[in-house]
Amino acid sequence: MNPDSGVRGTDLTTQQLYDILRLRVDVFVVEQNCPYPELDGRDLLPTTRHFWIEGPDGVESYLRVLDEGDGVQRIGRVVTAQRARGRGLAARLMTAALISVGDADSVLDAQTYARGFYEKFGYVAEGDEFDEDGIPHIRMRRRLVPTR
Repeated sequence: MNPDSGVRGTDLTTQQLYDILRLRVDVFVVEQNCPYPELDGRDLLPTTRHFWIEGPDGVESYLRVLDEGDGVQRIGRVVTAQRARGRGLAARLMTAALISVGDADSVLDAQTYARGFYEKFGYVAEGDEFDEDGIPHIRMRRRLVPTR
């Protein structure tokens, strides 16, 4: 797919959803040895937008944007297959996702090792590190319009 457009949750095909879930499970559950409830009921919502890049072996990189309400968007499940790392795919997806987010505030929960990656896109850490399923994370926020 063209990562610039994104796909709404209600428009995903069965095959697309399968390929996306397979990548997320392969990396988050198997590679990172982190059993967690991957199916959270948000992938098929009409307000969820999915962004991914396919390669010859299927989905190589992926992220989703969720509507958190109150005008806040959440970027999550940012993942790249081991075979495709180091090619800037996640950065391409972040750029496309942020175009989709526009001027809205957006948040994400970053694995702490990736904090610098998200800072390049204007995210700022807020609060303390926390443990999510045995992996250290930090909440990060991006605001384009200053609060009054």
